[in-house]
Amino acid sequence: MESKISVVTGAKGYVGHTLVDELAKRGEHIRLSLHSDCKDFDSYENCEKIFGDIVDIEHLKEAFKGAETVYHIAGVVDITGEKDELVWKVNYDGTKKVVEACKVCGVKTLVFVSSVDCVPVSDDMPVITEPTSFNPDNIDGAYGKSKAAATQFVLDSDCDELKCVAVLPSCVIGPNDIHGNSSPCEMIKLYLKGLFPVSLNFGGYNFVDVRDVARGMLAAAERGRGGEAYFLCGEVLTVDEFIGTLASINGKKAPAIKLGKKTLLKLCPAIGAFFRAMKWPPVLTEFSIEKICENCRFSCEKAKKELGYEPMTARKSLEDTVDFIKENK
Repeated sequence: MESKISVVTGAKGYVGHTLVDELAKRGEHIRLSLHSDCKDFDSYENCEKIFGDIVDIEHLKEAFKGAETVYHIAGVVDITGEKDELVWKVNYDGTKKVVEACKVCGVKTLVFVSSVDCVPVSDDMPVITEPTSFNPDNIDGAYGKSKAAATQFVLDSDCDELKCVAVLPSCVIGPNDIHGNSSPCEMIKLYLKGLFPVSLNFGGYNFVDVRDVARGMLAAAERGRGGEAYFLCGEVLTVDEFIGTLASINGKKAPAIKLGKKTLLKLCPAIGAFFRAMKWPPVLTEFSIEKICENCRFSCEKAKKELGYEPMTARKSLEDTVDFIKENK
């Protein structure tokens, strides 16, 4: 019997690459919607490429023809505020085109990768669970706003012919950042090079391994309920705990110097200029500093109960991340 066709948009990215690995292990026929060629998957069996733009409906119809499941990951992440127009075009307009093409092509299941950044939070929330609706007006920043609008559109598009499920990962870490797309992984690389010799005395975030996200997406396609959103998150670490864990993994002492928020904000322009000069992706901006001060107690109980989702510990994920970086210098 011919294996079913699964389409992945954004396969060249961090999450996309890991998802393709998981699909290949299952022996599925994989079709990649790519903006440009990529040699990463040339050795994979039953893997074909279709080239085009995510906002081009004709490209999407070609890519989705005969497919049973579409995993829509392609998106633009920007924490600088310099690409707002592109962010909306890809994240929102592109997602609308993906839904349209799915319905035209008779796709059975659409799994959309959103983000916890599209969920409003407050400090008085002891546990953050999936909201029943997503409103961009309640979110700051083009990325979160565009993901909120796109998520609501996807969930509203659920119908008998097309099951639409959204997954919302927290901050993704783990191995397989082949092309350096992940800001957290870039920060880990800087630490390993000795270029991040300090810690912070504030802030933290919810971290999830990229492999858990990929497996959660597969579970969402198989067992997720149409019109529902699922947090794919993991363990909360303060920034100091995150850096301390990296130090422990590498047999080093944790940094003795811990910067405060006011100091870091003053240093932001110089840090940004240095990163641009080195052609590194931005790690610290005023926006990202504010984000790590927000409540991040996201709960994955819904995904555990309905999808069988079981995330690994942050330490295990960081150990594997460090091993991957060292093996792939």
